[in-house]
Amino acid sequence: MDKDQLMKELIGDEGFEYEIYLDHLGYETLGVGHLITKKDEEYGKPVGTPISEDRIKECLDNDINIVCQELDMKEPWWRSLDDNRQRIVANMCFNLGHPRLSKFKNFIHAMQVSNWELAAEEMMDSKWATQVGDRAKRLRDRMLHDV
Repeated sequence: MDKDQLMKELIGDEGFEYEIYLDHLGYETLGVGHLITKKDEEYGKPVGTPISEDRIKECLDNDINIVCQELDMKEPWWRSLDDNRQRIVANMCFNLGHPRLSKFKNFIHAMQVSNWELAAEEMMDSKWATQVGDRAKRLRDRMLHDV
């Protein structure tokens, strides 16, 4: 999978914030949707604290590695997909987390049998699609047209 391309796509979808901010659920976050945990050096620092570009890229790289490792362990079929569709699955897992992605049973089955039309339908037939709007439409279009 082209990790640099996935990074660009996630930056486009998640944004790139140079400070600690509250996400839509009120959790302290930085950079490209990185949820701050006790393990992070930023833990306990106030909202608005500046974050360097290098630190943001480090967190994004680590977060992508975690997503890929989780998918490798729990959804090993994803590695058999072409690069575009691997990035779609990784993007969704980055956004949803694996526990929520794993509930997309019909989507997962469609992906496993290479039924891209059904996979695209299942992506859009979800609360997630209404929450993320244009992101879901872009991923659906890439699913159908193998960009």
